[in-house]
Amino acid sequence: MVDGPLLLDYTRTSMSDTKESAARLKFDGKNGILLGVAIISLVAGYYLLAQGSTTLAPALLVAGYCVFFPLGLAL
Repeated sequence: MVDGPLLLDYTRTSMSDTKESAARLKFDGKNGILLGVAIISLVAGYYLLAQGSTTLAPALLVAGYCVFFPLGLAL
């Protein structure tokens, strides 16, 4: 058996830690709108990609994945 600093005890989480992390995950209307725009952008991008668009489809996919989706989660 190993003693000392190599053993990590993950069972000691305080209730205040879980309450603080839960408080940071509150979504409001702004998040819903941005996530909705991200989904619409992705669906439109994949639809246009299937139709053969090589200019607008990648722009919509990049905007959906790299702009709208992260902003919807972060704000």
